[in-house]
Amino acid sequence: MLITPGGKPLRTLEDLLPPGLAAKIDRLDIFSRRVFAGKLPGERRSKRRGRSVEFNDFRTYVAGDDLRHIDWNIYGRFERLIIKLFREEEDLALHLIVDASASMGAGDDSAREPEVPSKAVFAHRLAMALAYVGLVKNNRVSVATFGGGFGRRMLQPVRGRLSLRRIADFLLESLRGVGSGQTPDFNGDVRFLAGRFSGRGIAVLMSDLLVEPGLSGAMGALAAGEHGALDAYCLQTLAPAELDPVRGASMGLSGDLRLTDVESARGVEVTVSPAAIAAYRAAVEKFVGRCRDECRSRGVAHFLVPTDTPVDRLVVDSLRRGGMMR
Repeated sequence: MLITPGGKPLRTLEDLLPPGLAAKIDRLDIFSRRVFAGKLPGERRSKRRGRSVEFNDFRTYVAGDDLRHIDWNIYGRFERLIIKLFREEEDLALHLIVDASASMGAGDDSAREPEVPSKAVFAHRLAMALAYVGLVKNNRVSVATFGGGFGRRMLQPVRGRLSLRRIADFLLESLRGVGSGQTPDFNGDVRFLAGRFSGRGIAVLMSDLLVEPGLSGAMGALAAGEHGALDAYCLQTLAPAELDPVRGASMGLSGDLRLTDVESARGVEVTVSPAAIAAYRAAVEKFVGRCRDECRSRGVAHFLVPTDTPVDRLVVDSLRRGGMMR
């Protein structure tokens, strides 16, 4: 994929999270496929039995149960000791990891209508949207980036709408570092960051996954986290022309070319012909399938996310159908 001059740089919270997008996702929540025990009250309700005000179920009394939870009305009618069970409110941690490596700077096509952002801009906007959903639901949200000019960075967990600007400032600074810095150690970076997640919750990685030799180390760490109890998602972010080079013809992807890897500086001479395009499509399909298999083998849900997908449609439609949002 060609690295092209970027469009208008993002500078504000509103650039990352337009008001129209915020309004569309305001009532959504990120769905966990597991049940977690939290540290502080959040808006998410779990299946764990507790002592809150919301009634959940009955069960037969056993020795040692708190006598205050006996339903004396049932005892008076049936002479049976029955305990009332309640549903507790649980806290959820949302951990977001964004790949800011040089390859994520590709994909910008400002000439298209509507404009297609680079993978980095798309991933940072998506991270801001997911962070907004978490903060609106009063969950703890942490954000981490790796691979850019600032290296590994993590914003410690924050909570509440007032933290939106802190997260926006963190992501905007990360965007300024895309394309600089050393070649990242993808597996090492993700392992390092995932190992510092506190508590239990959901982890979401946004990356093009253009790494060698594989993803096993990163995906295993992402699913495990600090306590081995993260519900993990990988959103593989690829540009339209990476998925199909025909769509990159307007950007110069035609004829005889010398392509240079933006991270390793290795070059290769190619001729963009119908046969080469067919072989490339097959290779991309195989690559995405391998990424999907490596994620799923370690319990990580995989989504392929083309960057010409509007963020609101992705969050409201695709991720809801995929089970990540509700």
